[in-house]
Amino acid sequence: MINWKEMGSLHVTSKLEEILSKWFGVEMFYADENSKIRSKHLEKDFAYKNHFMKIQMGMNYGYEYMGQDIEKCTDLLQNKDGESTEFSSFFPHVKGVASKIIVDGEYLGTVFAYPFVLETITQNELAETKSKMLECGADETDIIPVLENIKRLSGTDVDYLTELLGLVAQEVMTFHAEISKREERIQELNSELGEKYRYHTMIGKSKKMQAIYRLLEKISSSESSVFIQGENGTGKELIAKAIHFYSPRRDNLLLTVNCSAFNDNLLDSELFGHVKGAFTGALKDKKGLFETAHGGTLFLDEIGDTSLSMQVKLLRVLQEGTFLPVGATSPRKADVRIVAATNRNIKEMMGNGDFREDLFYRINVINVHLPSLKERVEDIPILIDHFLEKRCAESGIPIKRISKKCMEKMLDYQWPGNVRELENEIERLVVLSGEDKNITPELLSTRIFEYGDGGSKGKNIATARGINTNGSLKSALEELEALMIKEGLKRCNFNKSKLSKELGVSRASLIMKVEKYGLDKRKLAAGE
Repeated sequence: MINWKEMGSLHVTSKLEEILSKWFGVEMFYADENSKIRSKHLEKDFAYKNHFMKIQMGMNYGYEYMGQDIEKCTDLLQNKDGESTEFSSFFPHVKGVASKIIVDGEYLGTVFAYPFVLETITQNELAETKSKMLECGADETDIIPVLENIKRLSGTDVDYLTELLGLVAQEVMTFHAEISKREERIQELNSELGEKYRYHTMIGKSKKMQAIYRLLEKISSSESSVFIQGENGTGKELIAKAIHFYSPRRDNLLLTVNCSAFNDNLLDSELFGHVKGAFTGALKDKKGLFETAHGGTLFLDEIGDTSLSMQVKLLRVLQEGTFLPVGATSPRKADVRIVAATNRNIKEMMGNGDFREDLFYRINVINVHLPSLKERVEDIPILIDHFLEKRCAESGIPIKRISKKCMEKMLDYQWPGNVRELENEIERLVVLSGEDKNITPELLSTRIFEYGDGGSKGKNIATARGINTNGSLKSALEELEALMIKEGLKRCNFNKSKLSKELGVSRASLIMKVEKYGLDKRKLAAGE
């Protein structure tokens, strides 16, 4: 999207606008791909350079007349090979020129120069223009000087005007392209350096979390519904908070409801409210969350646990923006952005008829999938440091540290309870360690301490990672070596120099091993 506010402040476009006004007496303005004026011409007390356009925009339907011209021109340019076009306006014999703004092959807007008449215009034609202006509500005392002073351009003048307007469009395109390149480069550098491991209250530097941060940045100015999926304890509510507090609705309320915590009747009253006397105990009117969160965001956690009848009511709010409080006879309006979440398999539920497909497509405009903690092992040390610092600060004690052996045990564990389980374990360790500054592995919960020791006490970590622990030691080591190189090549995008440094081997040695295990990218692509 083009940042239209910055266009008017560009030095080159400002100078060109001055030239267009001085030489050709026209007003220059922008419109987006939806034909909406994006320059300051709609602001109150805007100082118009062209008196004809000022009179037009002061008419009762002046904006509508201009809108018709913009829409007509936009349609013409979108279906035309050329970059610019001359057009006839709503008022007879009054003309303008327009140039399209194309970025990466996509039509993003138009720049206009308006109005003028041709030097060949006759008195009868001017009379037609005057008649139309009077019909549209203009004052005759204004019309006469306006039509006397409107610029009369020759064919050559129109060509020069069109060429200069094309330069304005080109400048907008160049500026937008440079800004986009700069933003992409900043994003790349953030990813490469691994500096960005926080977004709002979320923490993680893993690739999967970085991808989520980038997605959240892209949708920060959006009003679309968001559907968050992930296991319990992965931080779905944190995502909902980040979406709200980085959105245009940040100054209004974010309300959360756990749909699985209520039966159908209670959830109905909680979401939509009720009127006095609607049921036994309804002693007064009560606002529901949809009404209370008007202008803000409503987070529907565990939406997969709602009944089909409740799903119908939610669908109505999303489709029509109206709801009916319990016991009410007239609907009420709600302007609420929906963020929904579940830990259940929604597609399987839809297949079984337990979740409505039409509601799913309404809430799943933007999908965010939160990885489990075992899918982002590299984030565990960062999370541990954060929770340690948080708990020690709350307890008013010096910061503690996790011993190397204790950290190894925690990295091996699979964390079925995800980040929530990790936070609870850190809180437990801070308490049990007493005055000791160093937290040792024997303080860990039994399930974590004994995990990976084999037998009934835990799953072997090597087996969990897909490594065969049977057979000879040599074959097991080769299997592990091949696995590490294979994963490393993917991670480094087959950059062998980078991977050889990571693995601590020479580049020549790595190339030999890649050949040995048949991991060459070109051969894999060729299907060998």
